[in-house]
Amino acid sequence: MALNKELWLNTVVENFYPDNSFATKSIDDSAFVNNKTVHIPNAGAPSGVKTNRTQKPASVTSRNDNDLTYDIDELTTDPIYISDIEKTELSYDKRQSVIANDRQQLQDEAAQNLLYRWGNTDVVFKTTGDAAEAHTSTTATGYRKSIVKHDIMKLNIKFNTDNVPQSDRYLLLDAVMYAQLLEDLTDKELSAFIASADAQKGILGQLYSFNIMLRSSVLRTTIVSNKPVVLPWSDNAVATECAAGLAWQKSCVSRAMGEVKMFDKTNDPAYYGDIYSFLVRTGGGLRRYDKKGVALLIQDQAEAPAA
Repeated sequence: MALNKELWLNTVVENFYPDNSFATKSIDDSAFVNNKTVHIPNAGAPSGVKTNRTQKPASVTSRNDNDLTYDIDELTTDPIYISDIEKTELSYDKRQSVIANDRQQLQDEAAQNLLYRWGNTDVVFKTTGDAAEAHTSTTATGYRKSIVKHDIMKLNIKFNTDNVPQSDRYLLLDAVMYAQLLEDLTDKELSAFIASADAQKGILGQLYSFNIMLRSSVLRTTIVSNKPVVLPWSDNAVATECAAGLAWQKSCVSRAMGEVKMFDKTNDPAYYGDIYSFLVRTGGGLRRYDKKGVALLIQDQAEAPAA
């Protein structure tokens, strides 16, 4: 019987991770990441203005400022074990692969944690397009309204009426919602959209003052007491949950990202190998007490399309 030659490659096919460049489009509070709580003072209402004042002396008032806070979370990975035989006999460097993947996974969880915090806003808009199948999970059932360009215009109007700065506005969409938006654009609009892209900054195009960004998944929501609530991705899927995009202006949100720390115990005599784990401190939140400059765009429930 002939013996066929076998070849073992010296590299391993690694995992894929989403693009988290959206996190840099915020105010960086990372210098304070080693504290328990970060305080963001917010100015109170300005003084009143009178035209042709007749009452003198004028009445004197004081300004009441607000204190907005967010806590820092500590994210840790489960310790992972690499046996001595794996270091010796495998054709690829498993230690290097484990370190790279766990570090990336921790950073991805930190970015998702940041999205969840930014999504804690009272400003909510619903999509208005045609019915499309729910896509946040295999458990989500039924249909949701697609995102259309008119929905972006509504966000633009809200930001404008709230005097939110025109510059540095962003809208993060998941893969399905982004595809739906592109389908709603005319050929001329699509051409202009693509021409306004800035790939180095993670911006796929501009529409109605917003820099559009893409992430494989963004946020998912459910209804609690007739109010939309953001669900952490770690929670069990809900049949009626809806996908949501997030719009914000850079000066209205914060991020605090620490360095990823690696803990290791090499040549452990009880395990006959090495043990590694990782830790990162992270936090962030809305910077404004009035929550202006941040909005959720939630896919609304929809009836099944006519056959």
